[in-house]
Amino acid sequence: MSGKQIKLFLIDGTPGGLTTAEITNWTGHVLSARRSDLADLLAREEAQHTGAYLLLGDDEEAVGNTRCYIGEADIVADRLRDHQRKKEFWDRVVVITSKDANLTKAHGRYLEARLHTLATEAGRVTLDNANTPTSPMLPEADKSDMDYFVSQLQIVLPVLGVNAIRVPQAASTAPAPAEATTSPIFQLGHHKLRVDAQAQQIDGEFTMLAGSFVVASWHGVGKAQSTRKAYATYRAQHEQLVANGAIAVEAGRGRVTRNIVFSSPSTAGAIALGRSCNGRREWISAEGTFGEWESQGVE
Repeated sequence: MSGKQIKLFLIDGTPGGLTTAEITNWTGHVLSARRSDLADLLAREEAQHTGAYLLLGDDEEAVGNTRCYIGEADIVADRLRDHQRKKEFWDRVVVITSKDANLTKAHGRYLEARLHTLATEAGRVTLDNANTPTSPMLPEADKSDMDYFVSQLQIVLPVLGVNAIRVPQAASTAPAPAEATTSPIFQLGHHKLRVDAQAQQIDGEFTMLAGSFVVASWHGVGKAQSTRKAYATYRAQHEQLVANGAIAVEAGRGRVTRNIVFSSPSTAGAIALGRSCNGRREWISAEGTFGEWESQGVE
């Protein structure tokens, strides 16, 4: 995989404040801001252009604890002023425009539709859009350009901490080249609980694979207060995955319907088993435990 140079500029000099992001030789331009900095964002030239945007806000009941609205506008600033009055949930905005100001209304609508599709596929946020955006017809060359534009956004946005359109790669059983970022497939099983789960680390994220079987409900019980708190978090996460369809309960067994990204192998194991799990030891591949694979080349 070739490297990418991403340029971040903290406009006000503070982390989390008004920030621009660009990739060398890419026409796109990304501007991120807190809601409290909206006035400063609206005063910038980029906000007067045609483009797309994401509104993001914390929500404990949402997938990934994040609610997201994806939109587009001829003049982004005008639409954001309207959202400031009418939408309460968001506390962060990401504006996507072009440095050469060549995005048209049709390009903006295509960008909105692609972002919405990718966010749905990724399953990392709950979308607040009442309607699914429709993609306009574009000339073949324009469509190719916009698809490349979106592919660069999939690199830039995670660097800004926005994973809404970060779609996990499909699992592969083929031998990987030395530079690949995909691990072997790891297994986690429990005969009595009817757990048979598979996972890979893909692009640095531990991902439970679609088709895995896990417990239908979380049953762990802790004694210490800290343990009870951790178990309550696991239980809520399991229930959320069932509620959003990522885990389908069938005949008293949970089936994973799509790839699910977890913060660690231990969290993935806990969700699968319904109890605490040392993921570095309990996820096993033909090459050994996850911990042993992770430490290759270190010792």
